Amino acid sequence: MEPGIVIIGCGAAGGTAAQFARKTDRKIPVVILEKGKYSQYSKCGLPYVISNGIPSFDDLVEFSEEWFKKARIDLYLETIVETIDVENKQVIARKNNEEIVFPYTSLIIATGAEARIPPIKNLEKSLPKNVFLLRTIEDGKGIVSILDEIDKPVIVGAGFIGLELAESFHKRIKDVTIVEALPSILPNTLDKDMSISIQKELSKYLTILVNHLVEEVHINNGYVDSITLRNTETKEQMKMDVDLLVIATGTKPEVTLAQQIGCRIGETGGVIVNNRCMTSIPNIYAIGDCTEYHDFITGNSMLVGLGSIAVRQGIVAGVNAAGGNRFLPRGFLQTCTSRFFNIEVASVGVPSHRISNDIISARYTGSSLPEYYPGGNPVTVKILVDREKGVVIGGQVFGENAAQRINTIACAVRNQMHIDDFRDLETAYAPPIAPTFDPITITGEVASMKWRRK
Repeated sequence: MEPGIVIIGCGAAGGTAAQFARKTDRKIPVVILEKGKYSQYSKCGLPYVISNGIPSFDDLVEFSEEWFKKARIDLYLETIVETIDVENKQVIARKNNEEIVFPYTSLIIATGAEARIPPIKNLEKSLPKNVFLLRTIEDGKGIVSILDEIDKPVIVGAGFIGLELAESFHKRIKDVTIVEALPSILPNTLDKDMSISIQKELSKYLTILVNHLVEEVHINNGYVDSITLRNTETKEQMKMDVDLLVIATGTKPEVTLAQQIGCRIGETGGVIVNNRCMTSIPNIYAIGDCTEYHDFITGNSMLVGLGSIAVRQGIVAGVNAAGGNRFLPRGFLQTCTSRFFNIEVASVGVPSHRISNDIISARYTGSSLPEYYPGGNPVTVKILVDREKGVVIGGQVFGENAAQRINTIACAVRNQMHIDDFRDLETAYAPPIAPTFDPITITGEVASMKWRRK
């Protein structure tokens, strides 16, 4: 077998790396080794198949085996990588009990992440039959297989995945509970005041228990039938009946192979990469959820957990592994968005409690249309400003077109725009489409006034 580019993992990062390696060099062999049975698919779409918003899990496959074949990329599914021989530049894998050796000139590690399971009594060894994670198509199929028999689902974790899944359940089951250990929902995305406003809306549809830990699951004939919760403020315990439990408490990087060959692992547990996605070992790259990089604002290490960032890393690694010269930005903004129960939420940057700089914040609720024009909906915007420099360093929005508004704020953050310039942005206006001044510029005006009074 001729040496070429070998990629471990065919998720969003690995699949993208293969495509851009092929675009960069039309002749070099490109091989993907994927332990699962599916080629590149969207994990973000899993909740929407469960709700029947997307007809089938097969529809989540973005690039099929046939597509990779036409692109002259050799895809090996259900193939387990056992070791990496750095000295001889070989990957030793096993498929159908047959050992296969893949020589490489460049290696890209895209092993992703595993679901993080909190320390809950009786979940230490294995998951009972009605306890699920939601990382793979197999997880999604498992949930769907019993959903018609479910009356009391409980989701542990109030991040985007937990809330998206809660809406999916609510469309089929009305009694849905979310348990969150921290004081507010979306704790890694929004400031508490924004979270509380959204939680108030969501409480019309869901039971949301913040400041609650799941301490123990009670198992009967292989199934969880109840859980014990503890209020972290009052220390009181309560027992709750459950017939489906989903753990959605985040992920941890899968770095086993990277550690075995001596790649540097960072403080957050991910593989450290530079701006070319190179690890600490020459000719070996790492991308996606198994890596960590720099946050644009704080400069701190951050785990890569967004598909959009994983794809950008895949482009860079794929180009460079094939002999090109592409770079990551000096840090990622962590721009993200979601929608549940018709509430659009978006943010850029980290919440204010994770920023060490002294900041000023401004919040304003306006309308998506002029007040006199019927049909407008509330839009709440919060902007974070560095007190010393006066530059925009973050933002959060919920309401109509939240994603597009946060994209504008993301441009301001990326270009370190001063709040006085941001407040003067000229935004489009027409009565049936947009107000004279968009809520983001009015929020900018408030922030500018506060900054000048600093």
